[in-house]
This record gives sequence, structure tokens and C-alpha cells, in this order.
Amino acid sequence: MAEKSKEVQELIESNDELENYFRNTIIPQLYVDGELQLRKYTPPAMRQFNLSESDIGKPIGDIKDNLRFPTISENIQQVIETREILEKEIQTTDMRWYQMNIIPYVKIKDNRTDGVIITFVEITDRIRDLKTQEKLIADNAILLDTISHDIRNPLANLVVAVELFKSTSPDDKQEFMTLLKIVDDSLLKMHNLIIELTESRKEAYERNAEKELLDFEHILEDVRLTLSDNFIKSNASLSTDIQVSEITFSRRKLRTVMFNLINNAIKFKSAEHPPKIHITTYCENKYFVISVKDNGIGIAEDKIESIFLKYNRLDHDMEGSGIGLYLVKEIVTHADGKIEVESQLGKGTEFKVYLKTE
Repeated sequence: MAEKSKEVQELIESNDELENYFRNTIIPQLYVDGELQLRKYTPPAMRQFNLSESDIGKPIGDIKDNLRFPTISENIQQVIETREILEKEIQTTDMRWYQMNIIPYVKIKDNRTDGVIITFVEITDRIRDLKTQEKLIADNAILLDTISHDIRNPLANLVVAVELFKSTSPDDKQEFMTLLKIVDDSLLKMHNLIIELTESRKEAYERNAEKELLDFEHILEDVRLTLSDNFIKSNASLSTDIQVSEITFSRRKLRTVMFNLINNAIKFKSAEHPPKIHITTYCENKYFVISVKDNGIGIAEDKIESIFLKYNRLDHDMEGSGIGLYLVKEIVTHADGKIEVESQLGKGTEFKVYLKTE
């Protein structure tokens, strides 16, 4: 009898601890038992489900939810049977996105799965960033198609006219003027097309350059995903020390800065070891500072100033236009910031970007 009373007391204490955890955690979570009945929920879960105390004990399928995810009961059952964590990106009816994790709840005492814990982490900003990035990629593809299609004809005419010029007698004035008109028309068409495309891109650039409150880690994750193939091919690794995360800046411009700095760190790697990139953020004298440090080939001291010149390439065997660091310098300078470089040949390079916080 005493032994049974002790077990009951242990069960009560265990339940109290679980109850206390669910009441105090800031992460939206649900505890659904092995019978698919709701047993506990954290207060933030009210944002995902229309829950009240009267819902405790009800089957999860009977609870009115605002998730665009009709197979939640089947997925819970799958996790209980397989004991494997299930991760899904879901969207609520208020158009916000969440990373949903369904985790098996295993009792240590008898190694039995007695339901699941469901957690929700909001990823709306990240999804929005990725959609913006996809749109930019699509816009660039359209731009290239337009250039290829619209410039092809006047360029072909120009090439033909120049070839005919080579065999045309200077005395044949009529032929000369005809060819000159073809050259003039072709050049004018290409000139107008380039101006039109430049203006449209400039307007889009300015529209997408508005400042907003950003989470630096989201920007960094987007860049890492964009460069995922480069990371895999070079066996590069990325570590971080994010002391300050929030910054008010243009999302597209900050992404451009980080893309070019990280891409260069991978590109200019040492032949002796894989690239290791370490990124640190902190505040210093009203500046949001981003440090990007690598273990690459480094830069000679007398070359450091020239790396920010347009079309400059330290290594002409490398692919690329050499415009990346020029863009970084332009973005940072126009934002009243500054950029510093420390480097040693054979030991790596550190870029420090200073962006004003006020």
C-alpha cells in the first residue's frame, strides 16, 4: 500500500512539473496523448488553436483549429507509431507561416510512446525573404531573356553592316550611306533598349531598398541557402557569434553585402584546407558591426585598397566580374557606414562592415 502511495505521489509530482512547464514556456506547444486527445497546451498556442480549458480531453480532430493543415491527426499517429520526429512548414489562416515539429513523447520508465509534443516556431519573415529572393531570380531571368531577344536583331544587323563595310568601296557613296544608316539604327535601338532596361531596374531597385527592421540571422540563413552548392563543393563551414541580431536596413542591400562577402570567402580559399568562415555581430559607437573572417589565401597589403575598385580581380583565373566588393563598398558608403579590411597572405582575411544604428 505504501509502495502504491509512493507511485501515486511521484505521478502527481511529475504531472505538476509538466503542468508548470507548459504554463511558463513561451513556445507554442500542445501535448496530445496516445489516444490523440489534447492533454495540455501552452498559452502561446492560443494563437494557433482556439483553445480553452474545456478543450482538455477532447480528440485533437474535434478541436476547431485555424491551421491550413488537414492531416494533423494522421501525422500525429505516424509519429507515435514510428517514433520519428516530423517537421513541416504550415500556414495559418491569418497567412503566417510556422515550422511545426511533432515530437514523440516517450515515457522513460517503460519506454512507451504516450503521445506527442507539437511545437510551433514562426518563420513568416524567412518565408517572405525566400519568396522575395525567388522573385529577384525570376526578374533576372526575364531580364536576360529580354536582352537576348531584343538585342539579337539589331546586333546581328550591326555585325553584317560592319562586314559589308570592309568590302565596300569608299567611292560608292550610296552603298556607304545605306550601311551607315543600318549601323546608326542598330546602335540607336540597342542604346534605347539599354536605357529602358536600366530605368526599369533602377525603379525596382529603389522600391526594394526601403529600410525595415531585420533579423540578421534570417538574412544570413537566406544567403547560406543561396550559396549551399558552393558550401558543399568547397566543404566550407560557417560559424557565428551573433551578439546583436536586429538592424534597421534595406533587406535586399544587406543580403547583397553578406552574399558577396561570404561568396568571396569561399572563392578565395586556401588549397591546404577547407574554408572556415566566422561571422560576428556587435554594436560599437552607434554602429552595427558585422565581421566576416576567413582562413583563405589572404590579400597582400599593397592590394587591399584596390579590391574595392569596379571590375578589379585579384586573381584573374577566378570566375566573376570583380564587381562584388565594389557593390559592397557602394552600399555601405551610401548608408553612411564604413568598411575595414585586415588580411595576411596565407592566413586569411577579415572584413568589418560598420552600419549606423541611428
